[in-house]
Amino acid sequence: MEEMEDPTEQLQEKIHELAEEEKKERWMFHVALSTAIIAVFAAISGLLGGDHANEAVMEQMKASDQWSYYQAKSIKSEIAASGNRILAATGNKVSGSDTQKLAVYEEQKKEIMDKAQEDEKASEAHLARHRILAQAVTFFQIAIAISAISILSRKRALWVMSMLIAVAGIFFLVKGII
Repeated sequence: MEEMEDPTEQLQEKIHELAEEEKKERWMFHVALSTAIIAVFAAISGLLGGDHANEAVMEQMKASDQWSYYQAKSIKSEIAASGNRILAATGNKVSGSDTQKLAVYEEQKKEIMDKAQEDEKASEAHLARHRILAQAVTFFQIAIAISAISILSRKRALWVMSMLIAVAGIFFLVKGII
């Protein structure tokens, strides 16, 4: 007589198989979740980096405006000085107000130059932060790509590597914020 298989034994085996398969696939959920979080960090880094790039441009425009203003004051100063030299060369008296104008122009030029240099430094500082945040975005993008490869190849080691690269991205994000 043919031996009957125990249906509960088959069911139990199937349950164990599914449980093992689920264990194997559970890490993929963690990969997907961590990749989504990395994408959020990349977006934040990109947004902050773009903001600093815009600020760098704005500060550089302010510096340019100040340098143009400095040039205008220099031209006025040179015209006033030339007028004084012409007056002196022709034997005419140079008025005290003209001499005072020259002194005022020179003082204004110093203030304008200081402001232009300050704006240039602010621009450079924003640009430096932009570069740091751009590095963070790059690391995050690499981590996302490696995470995707880890899912396709079903290799956890690649996911671990992507997490280490994401940590480097977090380092640059924090560095760019501070």
